[in-house]
Parts: sequence; C-alpha cells; structure tokens
Amino acid sequence: MIHVYTGDGKGKTTAAVGLTIRAIGNGFRVLFVQFIKGAHTGEIEIFQKFPELIEIYRCSTGFVYKTPEESQMETVKECVKEIEKKLEKNTYDMVVFDELSVALSIGLLSREDVERLIQLSKKAELIITGRNAPDWLIERADLVTEMKKIKHYFDRGIKARKGIEY
Repeated sequence: MIHVYTGDGKGKTTAAVGLTIRAIGNGFRVLFVQFIKGAHTGEIEIFQKFPELIEIYRCSTGFVYKTPEESQMETVKECVKEIEKKLEKNTYDMVVFDELSVALSIGLLSREDVERLIQLSKKAELIITGRNAPDWLIERADLVTEMKKIKHYFDRGIKARKGIEY
C-alpha cells in the first residue's frame, strides 16, 4: 500500500516515525529516507539504536529557497541513484520517503524520479510525507491523510523545540 501524509499542518513526519516504530516492533526492515532534512533530529537518534531493522538515508540539500541551486539538484540526483540501488535489493518491508512531496513540489525531484522510486518500492509498504502532494500522487495512493493547520504556535513566533519538532 502507498500512504501519503500531506497538508500544511504538523504531524506528517511524526506519522511516518510512528509507523516506522510499529513496523520495527514487529520485526520489519525499514528504509527511512529523508529528502531535504539534514539537521539533528530525535527520531534519527532512536532509529540508530536499531541498525539491524532500520536503514537511514539522508539526502540533505540544506535549506532550499524558491528555486533549488545546481549543487542541490546534483545532490538529489546522486541520492536518487543510491536509493534506487538500495530498493533494487528488495530487502525492505517498509520504505519511508520523508519530505518527498516537498522535494517534488520545488523541483528537486521529477515525477519520473518519483514514479521510478514507487515502482522499485512496490513490494514494501510505502510511506510518503510532505506538504503539496500533487494530485497524481494522491490518486495513486491507497491512503491519504491531509494534516490541516487550524492553529499553530509557530504563528506566534515560537521556534521549533527539541524533542517536539525535532
């Protein structure tokens, strides 16, 4: 099945992390890929304690302004090649593509890249997160959850907090 967690509300990555924990609790092998993110996060700290069950792959581009820089495009191109190699081995029960929808919406990934990654993940439960999921991806998914922001303390100037947002 393909899950998509999208929208402007908080909780997309948190949902993927929760599914990952449930999966490893049941002995599943998980590939957890983070597009864009590269800073320290609590979930990565915990995941590293289960190397036999979770493989973490971070494709950190650094902050992307409105248009990705050429170096960021090259970074993602290399990441996609590495991810494809991992998926071709077909050893995962679950694959998480965290922030894939964002990478797609800002032009770091093409629809063709994503279609290829989905095809290579077809024997695993696939979890995709990120705001701005395109209609074609929503149509393709088996489960779609939109996180809708109603109120958020960020709007009051409160910054991301360790242990809560990262």
